[in-house]
Amino acid sequence: MKIQSAVFEMSSPDLKTCPDSDLWEVALIGRSNVGKSSLINLLTGQKDLAKVSATPGKTKLINFFLINGSWNLVDLPGYGYAKVSQRDRREFSKAIAGYLEHRPNLRRVFVLIDSRLSPQAIDLEFLHWLSGREVPFSLIFTKVDKLKARALQENIAGFLAALSGVCEGAPEVLVSSAKSREGRVEILRAIQECWEEEAPAD
Repeated sequence: MKIQSAVFEMSSPDLKTCPDSDLWEVALIGRSNVGKSSLINLLTGQKDLAKVSATPGKTKLINFFLINGSWNLVDLPGYGYAKVSQRDRREFSKAIAGYLEHRPNLRRVFVLIDSRLSPQAIDLEFLHWLSGREVPFSLIFTKVDKLKARALQENIAGFLAALSGVCEGAPEVLVSSAKSREGRVEILRAIQECWEEEAPAD
């Protein structure tokens, strides 16, 4: 897949205010500060399309980016350590759950995992929730330039081993680095395959 155009479309606080559109969508989500904005900029080839912040939990809305005029890349609020009130955090969680469970044109969720860390309970709990609701998902391990190849493979294997206790079946695994641009082609190919799965047979 080649991205020829990418523009910010709109932000929505919840499912009911999401754009009334039949364009297919893929969504990105992950723990706060996992690198979602950097990945969006990497995939689209635009340096500042998504604002990169040093403050975890900066994204508080469901953000829609129109790609090639034909599909949406959706940036969901990060879960975890956002510096907000408990009430706001509950509202974010409701918005995320509403979108993931009830958005009819959502094709796949790409869950970002920090490749440098041991398995985190909050990631495993979220993936268990997705699996229980039969939301299709893939994993993207981010910031892989910060690890040597052996350490990266060990961390990924450790995460998948931990995940096997909470989800059935092994998900698709991808890697990314905003710095080295590693993974861009493979992630775009995975997104293309989401569309091809939906395309009617001739």
